Amino acid sequence: MTNKQLALATVLGGAVWLAGCGRDPVVEACLPVSAPDPEAPGSGMVWIPPGTVQLGSEDFFPEERPVRNARVDGFWIGTHEVTNLEFAAFVAATGYVTLAEREGVDAGGGGVFGPGVQVRDWSDIRTWWRFDPGASWRHPQGRASTIEGRDTFPVVQIAYEDALAYARWRGHDLPGEAEWEMAARGGLTGAPYVWGANVRPDGTYMANHWQGVFPVQDNGADGHAGLAPVGCFAPNGYGLHDMAGNVWEWTRDEWEQPGFRVIKGGSFLCSDSYCHRYRPAARQPGDERFSTEHLGFRTIWRGPAPD
Repeated sequence: MTNKQLALATVLGGAVWLAGCGRDPVVEACLPVSAPDPEAPGSGMVWIPPGTVQLGSEDFFPEERPVRNARVDGFWIGTHEVTNLEFAAFVAATGYVTLAEREGVDAGGGGVFGPGVQVRDWSDIRTWWRFDPGASWRHPQGRASTIEGRDTFPVVQIAYEDALAYARWRGHDLPGEAEWEMAARGGLTGAPYVWGANVRPDGTYMANHWQGVFPVQDNGADGHAGLAPVGCFAPNGYGLHDMAGNVWEWTRDEWEQPGFRVIKGGSFLCSDSYCHRYRPAARQPGDERFSTEHLGFRTIWRGPAPD
């Protein structure tokens, strides 16, 4: 077993933070997205004022406890997850090669959801996921897949160092966990969801996540059976899209286990009955040197406050 395969087995075998997805057809953009301008670090971002944020939850999973307060300085954060278009501009400008595209035992490929053979034991998470040596940001579900026509979809199959490299090219950083959660809450203190107290207010889906019998079928009741373009769901109180669901997002905070970073927000792979982590308090470990088809990022800029 290679180090990459071992990483997948370790991450998937220990808990239930990864949950199923589907395959989304090409759809029209929900938000206009333009190539990034490294000379304009604040473009496409909103200002989050300084303050104290209440982190965590006592109501869901042990790793979210205890509820605690953190003081956060003001910062700018991207209104949406970094897209394929934006990441492609970075690669074109710098020649950067992601970890998943590099050769070697400890590099190349990533985690892809969907059994390669018929699944006989649905209780074994490792049979739902596989390591695909052809997976990369250009081929999120393996060599035969493509991002053609998906400029406004979040870039995925991004390892921690890839996300950090993009952020530094922009003059940005990755958010700390407290910064990320403060932004995700949108000014709501103690609410379990980024939009408030109810999982589905007025029967409306507020985030891109799994609907249907998990992990057999995502019926796409929220309009997207699988990954969605950025901004297809209503923004939170700060005007930020997809702080819940769509893709997990890297933060720069280290997890308790060396070699892992905190990831936040849940993804299109989370179901109500199984994962239920499309909430601001949800947190899980992401292997720094591993990428998957449901993990992306957004950046922050610690520039001056607006006038």
